Amino acid sequence: MPSLIDIRRRIRAVKSTQQITKAMKMVAASKLRRSQERIFNARPYAREMQRVLSGLAARVDPSAHPLLDRRESLVSAAGSRTLVIVVSADKGLCGSFNTNIIKAASGLIVSSEGRPIVLGLVGRKGRDFFRRRGLEIAYEQVGLFQALKYADAQQIARAAIDEFISMRVNRVQLVYNEFKSAIQQRVTIEDLLPVPRTAVTDAGSGSRIDYLYEPAPQEIFNRLLPRYVETQVYRALLESNAAFFAAQMTAMDTATKNATEMISQLTLYMNKVRQAAITREIIEVVSGAGAL
Repeated sequence: MPSLIDIRRRIRAVKSTQQITKAMKMVAASKLRRSQERIFNARPYAREMQRVLSGLAARVDPSAHPLLDRRESLVSAAGSRTLVIVVSADKGLCGSFNTNIIKAASGLIVSSEGRPIVLGLVGRKGRDFFRRRGLEIAYEQVGLFQALKYADAQQIARAAIDEFISMRVNRVQLVYNEFKSAIQQRVTIEDLLPVPRTAVTDAGSGSRIDYLYEPAPQEIFNRLLPRYVETQVYRALLESNAAFFAAQMTAMDTATKNATEMISQLTLYMNKVRQAAITREIIEVVSGAGAL
């Protein structure tokens, strides 16, 4: 049976941990509010841009721009390569946030059916995990979530575009945690390149709608398509950042409640031990007095 000193020392340690988890919960909640505002402001623009360009890509010849090139024969070939951009967190203490991302990316690699996978790793946790597995890594970036900027998304998008245009990869996918609510995050796998195509038809005639371009289509594509890739990457980073703070807040709230419960159990156990010690001392006194 542990002594009272050991139990009191353990209670003090749990209380110290509880103070830390409570402070981390408050910090995560504060950062979550700012992250929510950023993602709610970015979502409408990113989704509308995706809708417009997906419909536009369905109406033009895929050879009009390299980022529209489907390369369907190459994608189905065994020798084609896919760039998978995995967005994880730089820190832990966020429940299953990083575990779910790593599991989804690992499942994607396993189900690639012999097609080579090259990774673009964003976040220290994913970088540390996949680096130990000996997988091919095209690029990695850590520490950007401390002060997330649009320039960070531009750098990642530029690297993905260079890999795709240079024919080193034939497909680019994003794996990240989408922010749904403070208690729910969903792992999402999206096709980034080539630009997804959405068939759009006229509801009345069933014929495809066509556009008149001003200026030339090539100039429009040169401006809009790289901006589209940057916007989608930036949205994924904002989603992941907000989801991380939500997961951390939930995890720290659960840890604080567990610490409170543990303190109650240890306090009850300490009182039992102390009462047993007092009872034993009384018995010894009474027994000694009876012997005299």
